[in-house]
Amino acid sequence: MSLSVAVPIAPHQQREEDSDRTLVQQCIQGDSQSFRLLYRRHQQRVRAILYQLCDADALDDLVQDVFMRAWRGLPKFRQTAQFSTWLYRIAWNVASDHRQAGAKSRDRLNVLKQHVPKQQDAADVMHLHYQDLVQRGLKHLSFDHRTVLVLHDLEEVPQKEIAEILEIPVGTVKSRLFHARAAMRQFLQKEGVQL
Repeated sequence: MSLSVAVPIAPHQQREEDSDRTLVQQCIQGDSQSFRLLYRRHQQRVRAILYQLCDADALDDLVQDVFMRAWRGLPKFRQTAQFSTWLYRIAWNVASDHRQAGAKSRDRLNVLKQHVPKQQDAADVMHLHYQDLVQRGLKHLSFDHRTVLVLHDLEEVPQKEIAEILEIPVGTVKSRLFHARAAMRQFLQKEGVQL
């Protein structure tokens, strides 16, 4: 006869979703330290999404705006949803608002040139070159296509979650992703990149 013993799961071993839910509950009960933990856990991904969708010069303000909206919106957060999906939806809304406000875009290449050290090896230069090409290619896409491409191909968000974030059918996500990839491929080929 075997005995089964329930072993409690340590907090660091909990799935991220479960621990997010716990932190959200603690935030709603007034624990601001829990929100700091949510911020630390998700801010890099939010920053990466916003970086691809918006201008780098406004990035810090946009990240702050996302988390301020999240903090204010926590009481209305549906506990059945994933916190990350809800947060990325807020990030997308902030990016859309920023775009609609008509913020001026800056040429990414000039920004990179200002921060590139004088001596680099060839691999670094090539990496910067391809990074610049991707950034310029993204700017040629519609905002809807760019959003889906960034979330799926660069941030590795599953299509189902993208559909939830953008509140569109999964089929629309797939269609936009197909067209975005085709447009990006065409742009890169025009720039002389062998695919």
